[in-house]
Amino acid sequence: MKVFLPLGLVALVSVTAAQLAQARDPDGRYANSPLKEWFDGLRSGKGPCCSDADGSAVSDVDWESKDGHYRVRLDGTWIDVPDEAVVTEPNRAGRAMVWPIKSYMGVTIRCFMPGSMT
Repeated sequence: MKVFLPLGLVALVSVTAAQLAQARDPDGRYANSPLKEWFDGLRSGKGPCCSDADGSAVSDVDWESKDGHYRVRLDGTWIDVPDEAVVTEPNRAGRAMVWPIKSYMGVTIRCFMPGSMT
């Protein structure tokens, strides 16, 4: 039993790290975007956001700010955005974006960048 617990933890950490490190632009459609370098360098307090290909645009009706905190609606469910997941630099893309991480334990937010709400 003492051997299986550490091995299980190593396996879980390895799978999680592989998912975070794997960028999703298999066909290269974002390779020539003028904002590619900017997206690739985006970070929140939780670390790198990865890229535009990993994030999803969020419609204005699917995100909101209340009492200084954000939340987003993904797949019909409102999810609170942790303060450390908010990207604090100016949004050059204009639209709100979210970088969710989906796992067997639910959805967590890696990065969130508020939009201009226009």
